[in-house]
Amino acid sequence: MSRIVVGPFNRVEGDLDITLDSSAGQVTGARVNATLYRGFEQILLGKPALDALVYTPRICGICSVSQSVAGALALSDALGIEPTRNGELCRNLILANESLTDLLTHFYLFFMPDLARDVYQREPWYDRVATRFRAVKGDATREMLPARAEFLHLMGLLAGKWPHTLSIQPGGTTRPVQRQERLRLLAILSGFRRFLERVCFGDDLERIAALRTPDQLQNWRAQRPWHSSDLSTFLHLSEQLGFDQLGRATDRFMSFGNYAVQGEMLVPSGVWTPAEGRLVLDAGQISEDVSHAWMREAPVLHPARGETDPVAEKEGAYSWCKAPRLNGQVVETGALARALVAGDPLMTALVSEQGGTVHTRMLARLFELARTIPKLQQWVLQIEPDEPFCNHPTRLEDGEGVGLMEAARGSLGHWVSVKRGRISRYQIIAPTTWNFSPRDAREQPGALEQALVGAPIREGEADPVSVQHIVRSFDPCMVCTVH
Repeated sequence: MSRIVVGPFNRVEGDLDITLDSSAGQVTGARVNATLYRGFEQILLGKPALDALVYTPRICGICSVSQSVAGALALSDALGIEPTRNGELCRNLILANESLTDLLTHFYLFFMPDLARDVYQREPWYDRVATRFRAVKGDATREMLPARAEFLHLMGLLAGKWPHTLSIQPGGTTRPVQRQERLRLLAILSGFRRFLERVCFGDDLERIAALRTPDQLQNWRAQRPWHSSDLSTFLHLSEQLGFDQLGRATDRFMSFGNYAVQGEMLVPSGVWTPAEGRLVLDAGQISEDVSHAWMREAPVLHPARGETDPVAEKEGAYSWCKAPRLNGQVVETGALARALVAGDPLMTALVSEQGGTVHTRMLARLFELARTIPKLQQWVLQIEPDEPFCNHPTRLEDGEGVGLMEAARGSLGHWVSVKRGRISRYQIIAPTTWNFSPRDAREQPGALEQALVGAPIREGEADPVSVQHIVRSFDPCMVCTVH
C-alpha cells in the first residue's frame, strides 16, 4: 500500500487536501481535509439579530445569496415574521439567479477543463475538446462569460449588488419591482435561455426537460454529432471515460427543499434511496459529530444545540470540518439529490442503474438549468408591483429558528437563537460540510471519502485525474465548509 496527499486543488473555492491510500492501481481509502477555519459562528455571538444578514453572506463570495436566504429564513422563523408574496417571488428569483449561475460556472470553468488535460492528449477527441474547454483560453469560456454576465444583470435589478446584498430580509426583499422593470427581467431571462438552447443544449429547453428515460436520452444524443452541443460533448466523453462507473458514494440523498411561495415549494424536501424511494425528512435527526475534527470534544449534538470550539491539536483529528449525519447516516446532497427527491424520472432511472456517479451528478446540474429557467419566467409575470415586497419587524422578540434551503451545491441550514434582540447561538451546516465530512465516531467515511474508493490511479500519477473528476463532480465550496 502507498499513500499520497493530493492538493491544494485549483479551481476550487477555498483550500482542500486529500490523503489517499492506494494499492494495485486504485484508491483504497481517503481522508478529506478542509484546511481553513473560519469562525463565523463565534463572530455572530452577541450581535444584534438582524446583523446576521450582514455577516452570513460574507461566508462566501460565490454563494452569498444562499447564505443570505438561509439566514433570513432562520430569523423569520425565530422572530415570527411572515414574508410577503412579492418578497418570496423576488427572493426566489435572486436565489435562482445565483444558483443557476453557479451550475453554469461549475460545468464550463471547473469541471470540463479537466478533460483538456495533457493526460488525454492521445484520445481521438482531445484536440476538439482542448480547443473548446481548455482553462481560461477555451472557446467555451469566451462564449459563456458574456452570457453569464448578462444573466447576472437580474441580480443587479433585484438585489442591488452581488455578492453580499442586503436586499434579502426575513419579511421579503427591500427592492420593489416597477411594472416596466418586469419587461427588462424577462428580456434578461430570454437572452440567457437563448444561450442555453443554442450553445449548452443545442435544443429547446422543453425538449431537454421532456427526456424522461435513459433510452430517450440516448435517442436524443444519437440524432446529432457528439460535438454539436456542450451537453452532447459531455455525454460522449462520459461514455468514453466511464464516468458512470466513477465516484459512487453512499446512494442516500437529501434535499431541504427550495423556492417557497406561500407555503408551496418548487423543490420538495426529503430523503431518497434506491431501495426505499422518497422518504420524509425529519430535520430533528440531524446531528454533528466532532470526533475527527479539530474541535473540542463534545457529544453528538443537534445543530440547534451545537458548539463550534476549535482546537489546533487533537489526536485522531484530520479536518476542520465536522461530520454532520442524518439519523446517524451519511447522506449526499446537491443537484442530483434535489432531482431524486423531486421524483425526476430520468435521474431516478439512471441512479437506480448506476448509483450516484460523476455522470449522474453532472447531468443533474445541466438538467436543473433546463428545468428551472422557465420557472423564473413565470415568477417574473406573477410579481404584483402595487403590492408590498417586505414586512419589516416592529420589534425583536426572543426565539429560536431554523432556515433550511438548497444552495447550488446542496442542503444549507442555519440555526439561530435570539435573546433580548441579540444572537445567543448560531450554527451553520453547508452543503460541502455534508459531502466532504471526515469520519465520525463510528468510523463512517463521509460521502466524498466513500466516492474516492476504487478510483483508478495511472502509473506515475501524483495527482490522479480520476480523483479530480470525482472531487469536482461534488462541486466543493470549501470556504462554506467550516465556520
